[in-house]
Amino acid sequence: MAKSTLSIIGLGKMGEAIAHGLMGSPLKTGYRILGTTRTEESAKEARESLDIEVSTSNESAIREADIILLSVKPHQVEKILRSNQASFSAKQLIISICAAITTDQLSEWCGGKPSIIRAMPNTPCLIKSGVTAICAGPRCEDGHLKIAEKIFGELGMVTILEESLFDGVTGLSGCGPAYVYLMIEALSEAGVKVGISRKQATALAAQTLMGAAKMVLDRSEHPAALKDEVTTPAGCTIDGLMALEEGKLRVTLIKAVLAATRRSKLMRK
Repeated sequence: MAKSTLSIIGLGKMGEAIAHGLMGSPLKTGYRILGTTRTEESAKEARESLDIEVSTSNESAIREADIILLSVKPHQVEKILRSNQASFSAKQLIISICAAITTDQLSEWCGGKPSIIRAMPNTPCLIKSGVTAICAGPRCEDGHLKIAEKIFGELGMVTILEESLFDGVTGLSGCGPAYVYLMIEALSEAGVKVGISRKQATALAAQTLMGAAKMVLDRSEHPAALKDEVTTPAGCTIDGLMALEEGKLRVTLIKAVLAATRRSKLMRK
């Protein structure tokens, strides 16, 4: 059985993560993976690190592809798609991980021929611990969604959402790792303040967040119920929680997600 050709247009960090994920998975046998970069120098580096075919020609990679994964900056998408309209066909599937760009825009810019899926992964996909939201666009069928689920499933969790929620997904899980890194940094600083070495404090903070997150996922309980398990009467935790509430951590995190969501909508305009 012939392999499907998957062309990754723009081998940035996320494009590389997807290529690495596929090359290190059972799906490798089903795909011939191509990639593109802007310069021959970066193409050579990508060929050596990924062991896939890499060129600087988007046109060639698009023309040969069964599946096209767009992994470029949002402001580059329209130019790339419009300039390669003649290379698209109705048999192809486009999966875009470009923030803010809608499936209707993608469909229009590529000439209305390929099937369209929009995806929003996050950077922990680099270590196969990410989460990716996907949604169906024009001409997308269940089989196409299953393809996207399998690809991104190699990089972590996958969830299907309505496209109207994707600006919120960008603000929450897309930008969310940065919020968590800031929390780890702050907790680490606190550890240093009370006398713990920076290396140990950072490890304690990071592992604590990872373990708490795993508890939420594994036990499927409301975070408030898990918080109550840690909060004993007249104990240390309640004092810490009171300090967080006084500092408005809860509302600040909500505001961070809303601010990033608004920015995603502005980027599209």
